[in-house]
Amino acid sequence: MTRTVQSPTDHVVVVGAGLAGLATALHLLGAGRRVTVVERDPTPGGRAGRLDLDGFRLDTGPTVITMPELVEEALGAVGEKLGDRLELVDLHPAYHARFADGSAIDVHTDPGAMEQEIREKVSAADAEGYRRLRAWLTELYRVQMATFIDANFDSPLDVLSPDLARLGTLGGFGRLGPKIGKFLGDERLKRIFSFQALYAGVPPAKALAAYAVIAYMDTIAGVSFPGGGVRALPQALADAAADAGAEFRYGTTVTGLERSGGRVRALRTVPTDDPTADGDRIAADAVVLSVDLPAAHALLGRAPRRAVPLRWSPSAFVWHAGVPAGTGLGHHTISFGDAWAGTFDEIITEGRLMSDPSLLITHPTATDPSLAPAGHELVSVLAPCPNTDVAPLDWERVGPRYRDELRGVLAGRGFDLGEPVVQHTITPADWSAQGLAAGTPFSAAHTFAQTGPFRSGNLVRGEGNVVLAGCGTTPGVGVPTVLVSGKLAAARITG
Repeated sequence: MTRTVQSPTDHVVVVGAGLAGLATALHLLGAGRRVTVVERDPTPGGRAGRLDLDGFRLDTGPTVITMPELVEEALGAVGEKLGDRLELVDLHPAYHARFADGSAIDVHTDPGAMEQEIREKVSAADAEGYRRLRAWLTELYRVQMATFIDANFDSPLDVLSPDLARLGTLGGFGRLGPKIGKFLGDERLKRIFSFQALYAGVPPAKALAAYAVIAYMDTIAGVSFPGGGVRALPQALADAAADAGAEFRYGTTVTGLERSGGRVRALRTVPTDDPTADGDRIAADAVVLSVDLPAAHALLGRAPRRAVPLRWSPSAFVWHAGVPAGTGLGHHTISFGDAWAGTFDEIITEGRLMSDPSLLITHPTATDPSLAPAGHELVSVLAPCPNTDVAPLDWERVGPRYRDELRGVLAGRGFDLGEPVVQHTITPADWSAQGLAAGTPFSAAHTFAQTGPFRSGNLVRGEGNVVLAGCGTTPGVGVPTVLVSGKLAAARITG
């Protein structure tokens, strides 16, 4: 029997209106709880943030949505339908991949289209390998979803099941890079189906093969973009929760928890823009902290003891630019450098910026032109980089120089972005200023010791009515998994 918060749980206060907190609120509302959501920012979103600059509407977090059925599930908890709240556009192809040798491969989620792409641009043997890889990825996802992703754990023993044996048979406990290599011989294709491991904070050569499930979400299940930008997703979830009765307190920061009898009885808050003002007190029967782990631990007054310290994922340097129309880019382009394995050593082990970077270029106005003023486009460039624990760089000094360096790299690779009319950079120092551990938006890395039942749990020992949600806890990082984390947090309260 999975452990749950003991009654009463009539009124639940959710701290944080990111995707995890919003999913938690919707599932709690669907189970008949009264919900108050406290958010320090003036709008919902958390890591799925927003920024408006001179008519350009930027998404500062995720750039697409995968597994929209999880959004549908969260909305369905309060009787809503996704189509009534969001207009999703499926991206075809999902990615344009461009390589240092000048070649290009489009990444299609349709099996026939992808097989034909590989047959024409690579080889018949790799097209056959892709067919087998696709079947393996699909089975890997099926085995993992119910048992290892969409499940609460009270003990590592909870994973003992036929699916664990099946995952082992599938090779899920081997290494991702070599496993992909058993299906595909072409180095370019190996990169396309393994680079996603970096989102989990681990280089492909060292990541568990089980994390190929991220490649399944990207390259098989498909990617979508909401009209109005990814910001439309948290807004839709928040609007649905508000219509279902949730109370939202935006611009409000939680400063402390009041306890008695082994339970949190109330939260103390202040206005975010005036922390010296008289605060407020919100009584609660149960509390969900959907904030970054260090922020949750600070509110709780302690962090759980671990045999080894948490290891944080690499970070990201992001350059957003409003440019004149005419870039010719698709929605998503991955520009792979010639170097590969060595770049991961640079950012994860050596604490250096990539000497030959692989970059994710997002062009959201290719799908929704309304995100930029007439005659202009919006382009964002993401470069993986060391987190602040590994490399405490002076980003105020390094940031502008690195931005200009990346512009030069892109120009050398044939990307003509024109002269920006507006631009904005986000560095690890900025992520850190938002309260994100080690200056990374990707939270704790998905090493073996930080995966599944070994990841930070969502129940807090010694706190009778506090639950955690978000990418730092189970099941992990990414839009689909944080939506699941909200569902799992709610289940700890509702049973």
